[in-house]
Amino acid sequence: MPKYDYIIIGAGASGLLLADAMGKNAFFAKKSILIIDKATKKTNDRTWCFWEEGDGDFESILHKTWSKISFAGQELRKSYEIAPYQYKMVQGIDFYNHYLVKLEQFSNITLINDEVVSVKDNDKNAVVITKKETYKTLQVFNSVFSYEHLKQDQKYPILQQHFLGWFVNTERPIFKKDEATFMDFSIPQKENTRFMYVLPFSENKALVEYTLFSEKPLDKSEYEEAIKLYLEDKNSGDYTILETEKGNIPMTCYNFQQHNSEHIFNIGTAGGWAKASTGYTFMKTNKNIKALIGHLTKGKHAIDFSAKNRFWYYDLLLLDILHRNNKLGRSIFESLFKKRSPKLIFKFLDEETSILEDVKIMMAPKPLPFIKALFQRVF
Repeated sequence: MPKYDYIIIGAGASGLLLADAMGKNAFFAKKSILIIDKATKKTNDRTWCFWEEGDGDFESILHKTWSKISFAGQELRKSYEIAPYQYKMVQGIDFYNHYLVKLEQFSNITLINDEVVSVKDNDKNAVVITKKETYKTLQVFNSVFSYEHLKQDQKYPILQQHFLGWFVNTERPIFKKDEATFMDFSIPQKENTRFMYVLPFSENKALVEYTLFSEKPLDKSEYEEAIKLYLEDKNSGDYTILETEKGNIPMTCYNFQQHNSEHIFNIGTAGGWAKASTGYTFMKTNKNIKALIGHLTKGKHAIDFSAKNRFWYYDLLLLDILHRNNKLGRSIFESLFKKRSPKLIFKFLDEETSILEDVKIMMAPKPLPFIKALFQRVF
């Protein structure tokens, strides 16, 4: 039975970022590390977007940046300069190529393509069983998410950020190439929180994505029909669909840590690292990976690591509201962008605001739904 000091399950964002951080850190130089993923990571299966001040860790693989964003609601349609922030996009294939090449320089890291069948904690170690082999390790870092545990939980509401997007080339120049559409709630809400998300690459080319914060995904045809109507409304003319993407991100304050054990620790979306109120995961994962590495290099055990803070409670209140009355999403986000700057909103969503700034953000929407949610949680 092959043995490794660490096994990382999943070569997505969290798995590759963790492996790279371990490879660069002298603390892990003599540790054997195995990454297992059933996919070869040769396709552009997703995009990640985030906002950031100045240059960051991913400048060399950025696909596009935007200096402006727009927001639209029922009573508001506005463009915003977001300096000192920029809105940035990384394509999955560029990320995979970059980090897989980087990992080749670390002789103590091995990556294999195989499917994990089960993972067990055996008190003194963990056993990872794949379709081809059985491995033993002192520590598993699992990044493969499943909704299975969440469906059995009654304590915390579970919404999903689900979406389908088309990369389109349009006959007419309908896009502003330096302005990303952050949320466009002007579309029919149908008793849900629904918006269009548009990332333009030129005046004729963009990713147009139909996104919902709700309990259940839609049939594929409903997403597609919404995008068709949106492009027609923008007077796009004929268009070509170059690529498609779809996704589903859990929006929940569920206690993912309860599934960690002495030798198995969940990371990324599987560890609850997706921002519960928005679904943004990429930069939060990057931040948590750095904190986890710092934790481990101090000789601390992974099971003692926690990323929970006061923002968890703020997210919980919003999810309680949207779970009970999903259509309120538009008015809540519209109030935020109407009364507060994107800079403060981004800072808040990055969980970097002061208590005073938190209060300022929370006073923007109508307070009654939040007061009700708070009382229902407390009592």
